[in-house]
Amino acid sequence: MDLRKILEGTVSPDQNELQQASRVLEEAATQNFPHFLVALSELVANVNENPIIRQAAGIQLKNCLVAKDTSLRQVYQQRWFALEENIRLTVKNKVFSALGTETSKPSSAASCIAGIAGAELPYNLWPDLMKNLCDNTEVTEPNSDALKEATLEAIGYICQDIDAQFLTSYAPHILKSIVNRMGNEELNTNIRFAATTAFLNSLEFIRGNFEKEADRNYIMTIVCQATLCSEKRVAVAALQSLVKIVSLYYEYIEAYMGPALFAITVNAMKSSEDDIKLQGIEFWSSICDEEVDLALEAADAEETGTTPHSYSRFYAKGALKDIVPLLLQTLTAQEEHDDDEDWTPHKAAGVCLMLLASCCSNDVIPHVIPFILQNISNTDWRFKDAAVMAFGSIVEGPTAETLSPYVVEGIPYLISLMSDSNMIIRDSVAWTLSRICDQVPDAALNPVNLDGLLDVLIKNLDSEPRVATNVCWAFSSLAEAAYDSALGDDEDEPQTFILSSKFKFIISKIVQTGDRGDAHLNNLRSSAYEAVMELVKNSPKDVYSVIQEIVLDILNKMQAILKMEESGSHVGDYSQHNDFKSLLCATLQATIRKLKPEDAHKISAACMEALLKMLNMSKVGGVQEDAFMAVGTLVESIGKEFIAYMPVFKPFLIQGLQNRAEYQVCISAIGVVGDICRGLAKDDIAQFCDEIMQCCVENLSDNTVHRSVKPHIFSVFGDIALAIGSHFTKYANVVLTYLLHASSAQVDKNDYDMVDYLNELRDACLESYTGIIQGLKGEDDKNISSDIEIVRPHVEHIIKFIHTISEDPDKTDSLVGASCGLLGDLCTAFGAALLPVIDTPYFQDLLQTGRRSKTAKTKTLAVWASKTIRNLKK
Repeated sequence: MDLRKILEGTVSPDQNELQQASRVLEEAATQNFPHFLVALSELVANVNENPIIRQAAGIQLKNCLVAKDTSLRQVYQQRWFALEENIRLTVKNKVFSALGTETSKPSSAASCIAGIAGAELPYNLWPDLMKNLCDNTEVTEPNSDALKEATLEAIGYICQDIDAQFLTSYAPHILKSIVNRMGNEELNTNIRFAATTAFLNSLEFIRGNFEKEADRNYIMTIVCQATLCSEKRVAVAALQSLVKIVSLYYEYIEAYMGPALFAITVNAMKSSEDDIKLQGIEFWSSICDEEVDLALEAADAEETGTTPHSYSRFYAKGALKDIVPLLLQTLTAQEEHDDDEDWTPHKAAGVCLMLLASCCSNDVIPHVIPFILQNISNTDWRFKDAAVMAFGSIVEGPTAETLSPYVVEGIPYLISLMSDSNMIIRDSVAWTLSRICDQVPDAALNPVNLDGLLDVLIKNLDSEPRVATNVCWAFSSLAEAAYDSALGDDEDEPQTFILSSKFKFIISKIVQTGDRGDAHLNNLRSSAYEAVMELVKNSPKDVYSVIQEIVLDILNKMQAILKMEESGSHVGDYSQHNDFKSLLCATLQATIRKLKPEDAHKISAACMEALLKMLNMSKVGGVQEDAFMAVGTLVESIGKEFIAYMPVFKPFLIQGLQNRAEYQVCISAIGVVGDICRGLAKDDIAQFCDEIMQCCVENLSDNTVHRSVKPHIFSVFGDIALAIGSHFTKYANVVLTYLLHASSAQVDKNDYDMVDYLNELRDACLESYTGIIQGLKGEDDKNISSDIEIVRPHVEHIIKFIHTISEDPDKTDSLVGASCGLLGDLCTAFGAALLPVIDTPYFQDLLQTGRRSKTAKTKTLAVWASKTIRNLKK
């Protein structure tokens, strides 16, 4: 094989040649991976080689180690570690020696080094790498600029790709190497840019340096210098660093805000360069994000009598008079043909204004309203559009009482602007109206304006897709607001509401909008059907006949699309076709949920026929997921009568449970199992449980299954146990063993995603234990079944598990409630013998926390558990 020629094919514009090259390279990697990797590294290191081939070799080498998919990346890394050490050392030495020798940019050697480092540094391998890289940045030999630049690129990639915990020990050396090349003393702008980019990527693991005032002062001085660099890309990277510093180190920026940061970012907002202007705006958006979070934290601390870890300095409120005019000016820079995908200063300014409104509440109004009043009738469409956008941007944050007079007065102007000849104006008005309907619903429902508002919204369902999309969102919000307004304190469902007289026409018109030929543009179809779902969900009793008509219409559409698929007559984009099927399934689910059980039963056969065909013919995960959820809702509605469909549905359910590649489908299938457990009779369910339990246990034992599936499995074990009672004894030992391991899990508390996952997993374990105990003890609390003895050997661990949760500062309210409920169930099942281990100060504290909860369910469970324990003492 001529590797050089094959690599040339990977950069060919000819798709056939490109695909052929990819196939040959995959075969070469499979046949002799060590030889393949060494050959690539030799090409990367060969200074006499064609630069294109060197770069292509580097890309292929990196791709042998790096993948976006976590599971695939682990496979690649295991393959790397399976190589003999001398092979790995050869490859590492070759790519390291290539640094600074390449003429093409960016450095492929740098990306190869980062790929290998991603595998090895977490295991303390390649220990001299970071030192050697840092040393490279300090060399003084002539013509070393290329080496420094490529080395800084490598450091930047490593900082970006590797978890901060594995780099903390190198932080001082890395930071010194980077910062020394960021300042004004560095005359080579390529090096300065590489250093500034590396600094941006390193920010997460230099907290130790930021906590030291001297280090922090030096760092901030260098970053601020870099923001003023005449080379735009350096200035942008430095400004991006300031944005990230705000998010990571808000509590440390006070000393720099007045002397430097305020002026730097305000001047950036005034820049004629969009990239620089964007970062100036993003800085203040990040300030708002942090201060909103700090306000929530302060409110929580006040409620609980604790001290927040940090507090707001109210920078956003103090800067309103300076930055709001700049944002409003930027809003007037709208372009007629803006690409929806492009992130422009105009769009960023709108978002920043929204964040300022959320952060500063009523204080933002006097800085914006004069601009709106001055420009809402401006003959220049850009200023008129900016006024409308500004209005829409401030309706969330200020109090409804403060906003309502402005909104009630402003709605007639907005209604008139919905007839503007400029589509951009109408789009902005529709967006603003949708925001008003969502955030200031009383003003939208005000009888003075409602008829005119409804008429103009209905009319503009025929407008351009982007306008009609926002109109659909407005109807979604209006429906919810009208329903809530009509709902009495003692009602589950209102008899009527303010939209009833036009309800049938509105919902029919929105369905027609979703069926438009151009409905695939601007998310119009999904917005329309989501509006239909909201209208159905929030419909009062007097429009029930309309819901019955809608469900039949949806079933007809499902049958039509399935017939089209069966006959092969479908034309157009296949992904849009699947999206439409998903929307139909979701809309069917919403309508079934609203039907009376007897009416749901009448159409259940037609529903199941359509949904089973969807599951059979659609191999796309999204469609199957929505189909399963619709089946689950049908089970909820018709209950025990669903047993008639179980024989034909079970094969699809099992396939869903076994779908490990598309984990969302698997989760939906597990959800249906839970619905079946709650809906069917005990003996009806038990006959299907062997296969269901086998699938669930296999998923738990398979490490390739997405972690989010596992909490759902543990939850459904509780549902199954509760549903089948004594029949669960044959599964109990296996399930309890898995629960033992899952409930003992620990995670890195600095990884917030993993903390959330641990809480979810623990919640599921508590649900599982609760269902098993309640199911096995029997329904008569005075005559506990002997089946419960299966659980007794695990009681000590369960109590320790609850204790662990009670001591965890990151526990959620849901965990508190479920823990209290499980304590009560343990007492009911095992009696006074548990008092010595349950009637203890830390469990009393847990119960007290539950009783003080603002969540009704948690409070109820805690009160019941406390009462159960008291009764045992008598």
